[in-house]
Amino acid sequence: MGLVSAIVTEPTTTDARLLTHEERTRARNVGIAYLLLGVVALLIFTRRSGDAQFKLGGGDSIGLPASPLAWACGITFIALGAAQLVKGLGKLTNVLLGVAVTLFVISFLAWAAAGDGFSFSGLINTTIQYSVPITFGAAAGIICERSGVVNIAIEGMLLGGAFTGTIVGSATTRWVGVVAAIVVGGLLALLLATLAIRYKVDQVIVGFAINFFALGVTSYLDAGVLSDHENLNSVTPLGPVNIPLLSKIPVLGEAFKQNVYVYASYVLVIALTFGLFRTRWGLRTRAIGEHPKAADTLGVDVLRMRYRNVTLAGAVAGFGGSWWPAGNVGRFNENITGGRGFIALAAVIFGRWHPVGAFCGALVFGFFDALSGKLSDLHTGIPSEFLQTAPYVATIVVVAGFIGRSRSPAASGQPYEHQ
Repeated sequence: MGLVSAIVTEPTTTDARLLTHEERTRARNVGIAYLLLGVVALLIFTRRSGDAQFKLGGGDSIGLPASPLAWACGITFIALGAAQLVKGLGKLTNVLLGVAVTLFVISFLAWAAAGDGFSFSGLINTTIQYSVPITFGAAAGIICERSGVVNIAIEGMLLGGAFTGTIVGSATTRWVGVVAAIVVGGLLALLLATLAIRYKVDQVIVGFAINFFALGVTSYLDAGVLSDHENLNSVTPLGPVNIPLLSKIPVLGEAFKQNVYVYASYVLVIALTFGLFRTRWGLRTRAIGEHPKAADTLGVDVLRMRYRNVTLAGAVAGFGGSWWPAGNVGRFNENITGGRGFIALAAVIFGRWHPVGAFCGALVFGFFDALSGKLSDLHTGIPSEFLQTAPYVATIVVVAGFIGRSRSPAASGQPYEHQ
């Protein structure tokens, strides 16, 4: 165990070093981003007067003055941008960036709801719900990439799970449909593993092929079967289960007024974190994703373990796909996943291949997804088509510009030949 642990130890860095070109570029981008946030806040968000009433649930609410808040935020953002560009913010960069983005979102919401009311607790509730399939998809991606296999096929596994869970759940019971979704997700992952591990086909190409296969098959069957047999496209979704005491907490209590899928996502994040970093399975998984040859030398069956882990990841994604029929809308529509598998991949990178980080990423993307729906009820003047792109724009911005340098497992995507 000590030898295996040694091969997955990541190199440490010291603060007393020169910044790389990539780090200097990111620091400059962050400074420019602060300035842009400040300009938007000052030029746009200050133009609406009146208080925005944020409803917190239980009859409580808080009023925020839209224009004064925008002035305060805009000046703060410009000051942070100037400081970042002149001398940098050092260790506080990520923390201050997170605080600034949070303040910008609050100021934006105050601008959108100026003179009106806004259910903030409802927004939190929807955010948590929308994060569920992304969380399960991200967990599947982490398991695969930590094992050395790139899983681009998360979208197809979610889609296959959603379709199978709908048909089987409608014909039998909801939970039988969930089991069927898990099986289909595992089978699609086994196909990925066979082609990528045994036949060494390019893993990205295989992933996209599975995505197109799942999309084509489900779209065809949706038009040819479900459209004529509505009885096979109706599942009763699970209702919420309130956790005593925790559900009474103002605002945050919304996280404990959810259905089983949400609680399962909490458990999954905790279990996967513990499993990856506190168990022999996790140690070996990280070893075959970082240095498979060294792990093989120490007696780890690299290929067999990759097969098992990829199949396990597919089962997790299949369960996440069953959220649509069994935990959300109760039916299947063509391409119902809407790219959530690719957003899950972004959450993996956002979270630096760590379950907790990926869960935070899922909440961020789920928030923008929920926000696009909530803002459509307010008279903001923003076209609805633009609001629908919010989750995808947020994905591009976060991953492309502001997460910094992320190092994937060293052997991720590389085929391995047993010696």
